Amino acid sequence: MGSHNVTGRPPRTAVIVGAGMVGLATAWHLQERGVDVTVLDRTGVAAGSSWGNAGWLTPGMAMPLSDPSLWTYGPKAILDPTAPLHIPARLDPTLWSFLARFAGHATHSAWRKAMAALTPIDRVALAAFDELGAHGVTATTNEGPFIVGFEREKESAGFIHEIHEVERAGQEVPLERLANPRTMVPQLSEKVSTVFTMGGQRFIEPGPYVEALAKAVEERGGTIVSKASVTAVNKATQSTDAGVTVHADGHDPFEADVVVLATGAWLPKLAKSLGVRTMIQAGRGYSFSVPTDEPARYPIYFPARRVACTPYQGRLRIAGTMEFRRPDEALQPRRIDAILASVRDLFTGMDLDDRQDEWVGSRPVTPDGLPVIGETRTPGIYVAGGHGMWGIVLGPATGKLLAEQIVTGRVPDEIRPFNPLR
Repeated sequence: MGSHNVTGRPPRTAVIVGAGMVGLATAWHLQERGVDVTVLDRTGVAAGSSWGNAGWLTPGMAMPLSDPSLWTYGPKAILDPTAPLHIPARLDPTLWSFLARFAGHATHSAWRKAMAALTPIDRVALAAFDELGAHGVTATTNEGPFIVGFEREKESAGFIHEIHEVERAGQEVPLERLANPRTMVPQLSEKVSTVFTMGGQRFIEPGPYVEALAKAVEERGGTIVSKASVTAVNKATQSTDAGVTVHADGHDPFEADVVVLATGAWLPKLAKSLGVRTMIQAGRGYSFSVPTDEPARYPIYFPARRVACTPYQGRLRIAGTMEFRRPDEALQPRRIDAILASVRDLFTGMDLDDRQDEWVGSRPVTPDGLPVIGETRTPGIYVAGGHGMWGIVLGPATGKLLAEQIVTGRVPDEIRPFNPLR
C-alpha cells in the first residue's frame, strides 16, 4: 500500500493540519520515529472539538453512532427541538444525503460489522495514553468508575444490551449494580432509581491534556503555527525533495515530505479532491460547567437522555446533544436549554443556573460509524479523522498507528478498516 512518500525513502519532514488531539498525537508519534513536524491550525491548540467535550476515555463505549434505535428516536429529532439528536428542518441536500446513508447503517448487522472494525483500536486506546504519559506528556488520566444512571429500571435494558454486544466483540466492560448510589454520587436526585458503575474506563480534562501534548511536541523541536488557515494541499511541482506543498492564508507555502489532514469536521474541504468520498457531517455537541455543593468525583452518564457529565476544574461539566448543522454555525442557546431541561430533575445539590464555559464543538461523524485514517489518492497526503464522538479516546492510538503507516509504508491491522478511499 503505497511507498513511504513520493521519493521512496521514509519521510524526514511532515506538516500536520489541525492541532486537536488527533493531529497532535500524530505529530508526537512521527517525532518518535525521527520525523520533523510542523503543525498548522486555523485557530490554535485544542480550538475545535478537543476543548469542551466530556473528556471520556471510554473505549468500552466507542461504538457506532447509527444503531437500530435511530428508527425510534430519529423522526422525533426533526419534529422536537429538545430531542437529544437534533436535525434542523431545512433544505440542505448534503445533509439529507448524509442522513439517508447514516440511516442505512442503522441495522443490527451493520452495527455489529462496524463494532468488529472498531474493537481492535478500542483495545489499544488506553495503552496509547499510558505511552504518552510515560514519555514526557505531563497530563494525567483519571480512573473511573463511571456512574450510569436511569430513572426507570426498564430504561437500562438497551444500554446493558449494547455493553454486552461490545463485550461480545472482544472488550471487557465491567458493569455492576450500585446499591447506595448517593453515597458515591451525592449529586443524583431520588428520581434516578437504577444506577450502575462501569469499570475499565478513564477520563481527562481535554483542553489541558491537549495543551500538554502540544507542549511536548514543541519541546521535542516541533513547530506549532496558529492562525494558519489552510486553503490547499498539493504535490510539490518543482523538483525539490519535498513531496507536498501546503498553502495557508497569510503564510509562505509550507513544504514537507508528507502531510496529514486532521481537521475534524472540516476535513471534506481539503480531502474531497484527494479521493476521500466518505461523507463527514458535523455532529455538534454542547457543554457547560456548573458548581456542585459537594465535589463531583466521578463521571456520570444518563444514556436515556444522552447526557455525559465529567468533573472539571472543581465544577461539573455537563455535555450532550448531537446536532447536525454546519460546523461553523453559531451556538444555539436552545440546545443548552434542552440539555438543562432533560437533566434538571435528575440532579440535586448543584446550581444549574450558574453556568460557565458554554461551548459548542463539531464532531466529525461518518455514515458508517468508522473513522477515515490513512493515505489518500495522492501519495504523501494522509487523513486522520471522522471519529465521531470518539476522537479524544482514539486520538493517541490513531496517531501512533498512522505514524507507523507513514514511516514504514505498511498499514497496521487496527486501522485497515478505516481506509479513507473505501
